[in-house]
Amino acid sequence: MILRAWLRRAAMLAAPALALPVAAEEPAGLPLARAAENPGAVLGEVWPGRPEWLEMYTAILNDEPMGPTNGWFKTSKTQTRYGWDAARSKYDGDGDSRIARDEYPGDDESFARLDGDGDGALTAADFDFSKAYSPSPGSMLFSRLDRDGDGKVVPEEVERFFRAADPDGAGFLSRLDLERALPAPSGSMSPADRPTKEQLIKGLFRQEIGSLQSGPDLDETAPDFALKTADGGEEITLSKLVGPKPVILIFGNFTCGPFRSMAGNFEKLHRRYGDKATFVMVYVREAHPTDGWRMRSNDSVGVAAAQPTTYEERAEVAGRCGKLLNLGFPMLVDTIDDAVGARYSGMPGRFYIIDRAGKIAFKNARGPFGFKPAELEQSLVLLLQDEAGATPDATAAAR
Repeated sequence: MILRAWLRRAAMLAAPALALPVAAEEPAGLPLARAAENPGAVLGEVWPGRPEWLEMYTAILNDEPMGPTNGWFKTSKTQTRYGWDAARSKYDGDGDSRIARDEYPGDDESFARLDGDGDGALTAADFDFSKAYSPSPGSMLFSRLDRDGDGKVVPEEVERFFRAADPDGAGFLSRLDLERALPAPSGSMSPADRPTKEQLIKGLFRQEIGSLQSGPDLDETAPDFALKTADGGEEITLSKLVGPKPVILIFGNFTCGPFRSMAGNFEKLHRRYGDKATFVMVYVREAHPTDGWRMRSNDSVGVAAAQPTTYEERAEVAGRCGKLLNLGFPMLVDTIDDAVGARYSGMPGRFYIIDRAGKIAFKNARGPFGFKPAELEQSLVLLLQDEAGATPDATAAAR
C-alpha cells in the first residue's frame, strides 16, 4: 500500500471521534519507493511533528514487535519535574554528583524511599528506571504466585505455590524443584496471547491498546472532569480535589493484566501517602476484551469481559474490578465515549501527579512498559518535599 494512501486512511479513521489535527499536516513530497520499504524511516524525515498514534500504526504495518523500543513506546517518555538533574541542582550542595543524607532536608523515611539501591546517597542510578519493566526473578515469581490476578500475593497463594512445587511432599523445595516451577522465560509472548495484525489495528483505532491522543504534558493545567463512582453514587470533580493536597490520578481497566499487577503497589502507595495526597482512579475502556485482543492469561485467573457498549455495562465491569483490586480509594467510571480517558491518554493505563496548583508534575510513559510505580513514588516524595519547604514551619517539621 502506498504510504500516502494509508496515512490518509488512518487520519480518516482517527480524526472524526477525536478531532485530531492531522489532515492539514499531511506530508508532501514523500519518496514513495523508499516508503514502501521502510515507512517509519521516511515518516521520521518528512513529518517530524507526526502524532504518537501514527508511530504505532506504522509499527503494526511493519510487523514490529510490541516492545519498549517500537511504535509509540519509543517516543512516549516519562515526564517529571523531579528527575536526577533537578534533584542534583537543588540538593547536591558540594557538587560531587551525590546527594548525601545531610544534604537532603527531608526525613529518614523519605530519603530511604528515594535511595533505591540503599547505598546511603542519592545518585543518578536511583533515578534511572529504564529497566524497571524488564523481566526479573521477582516478576516471574509474582506472576506465578498471584493466581487471582489482583496484584497482591497473600500467604495462601505462597502456600499453594509451595505445595505445587513440592509434589513429593518432602516439606522443602530443592533447587531443581524451583527451576522446574520457574523455568527461564522464553522472551516472547505466549502464542495463545499473540495478536494478529488485524487485532492490533482494530485495537489501536478502538483505543483499546492506547489512546490516540497523547494527553496533557508536564506543567500544563490538568483538564477538569466530573465522573461518578463505580457504584453510581457520588460524582467527583477533579478541580474540587485540587488544592489542599497533590492528586494522584490513576487510569486503568479490568482486562489489562500489567495494570492489575500494579494494584498492590498502588494500595501501598495510598497507605504510605494517603494523608499527604489524594488518590483517585478513573476506569477506562477495556484493553483486552473477549471480543477483541483476548488474553488467555486473563482467562486463567478468571478475568473476562466484553467491551462495554453502554455506561451501565462499563460501571458493572468497573465494579468487578474494584471488588477484585480493593485499592482503598475512589474508582470513577469514564463515560462510554471515553472523554476523560482520551483527553488524558489514559488507555490502557496511565499515572499522573497533579500539584496543588492544578498543574501536571508527573506523567508516566505509555503502558504497559511505562508502568513504574516506584518512579511515580519518587516524584511524589520530591514534590511533597518541595511543598513542605515552601513554608518555614513545614520545613522544620519535615526535618
